[in-house]
Amino acid sequence: MLALATGPAAAQQEFGKAVMTGGATGTYIQIGRDLAGVMAECGQTLDVVESAGSLENFMAVRTRGNTQFGIVQNDVLEYLKTYSADDPAVARAIQGVRIAFPLYDEEVHILARSDIGSVGDLAGKRVAIGVENSGTFLTASLVLDLTGTRPAERRKIAPAEALPALKAGEIDAFFYVAGAPTALFAEGDIDAGQFHLVPVTDETLQSVYDAVTIPANTYPFQPEEVSGIAVKALLMTFEYNPQGNSYQRQSCKAVSDLSHLILTRLPQLQDGGHPKWKNVDLQDIPAGWDIGGCVNAGLQPDYQLECTRPTVSAAPEESEANRAYRQYICSTLGC
Repeated sequence: MLALATGPAAAQQEFGKAVMTGGATGTYIQIGRDLAGVMAECGQTLDVVESAGSLENFMAVRTRGNTQFGIVQNDVLEYLKTYSADDPAVARAIQGVRIAFPLYDEEVHILARSDIGSVGDLAGKRVAIGVENSGTFLTASLVLDLTGTRPAERRKIAPAEALPALKAGEIDAFFYVAGAPTALFAEGDIDAGQFHLVPVTDETLQSVYDAVTIPANTYPFQPEEVSGIAVKALLMTFEYNPQGNSYQRQSCKAVSDLSHLILTRLPQLQDGGHPKWKNVDLQDIPAGWDIGGCVNAGLQPDYQLECTRPTVSAAPEESEANRAYRQYICSTLGC
């Protein structure tokens, strides 16, 4: 049974804004940094918080103070909706959580020894499935259960720890749900002779998840395209009351401001942000979940965004001693 807090946290400290993301090498944290960047251009601060992943992010939006946003996998939402039918605590916990924007597809990576050719081959093997409260943990568990695959061990370790464990022969494979390309694999010095991405072609899985292809050479060790499955990443928020207390009002404004920036600066994010921004379809709303009211407020054509670019301090006037130094250098060495 999940142990979930059920009330939104009103921050006791000074008001702040934050987005819950994921591990240091994942796609979520890069997306979070891109969002913080567009906020910074308007003189606003958005803290980018590392986390275990989707489950933690979902609950942080619901219960953590000064945290208006979290990036969450769509199958986590479906899991919570299903679980809420039999658990009143979960049903209460998901109340008030809303979608801010649908984002991009996240590929289900399974990096394994080269002799493991399918999900079914993970039976009897040592498999890392991510840490609890992460989206990788949930998706890996669902994939194994849906296919009836029973590993000898399910190791609850993060992908960043699983990669060195795989190289050392301590495990045989590990799951990592992340938008390709993910830095862990792109920069992980992975030997193509020993390891590969396992293709996922199971019909049951492709009926539950979206079928995708990871193009050839997405990663240095991957010369051929790989068939797989993907989940949708979503930016989640809470249904703040703009007529409520100060925290509710300020949080609603923060949601509206970021929503306005995502809408109006999506081309900028697609040009200069993580490559996954190019795959964002803002109309791809998953069934059964609603867009937040504060989000829609920020999308209105007449929305007034207070955007003040950060001031750049003027360089201090150079001292007489420094001017004399520069003149000496120039006369001796040339400028």
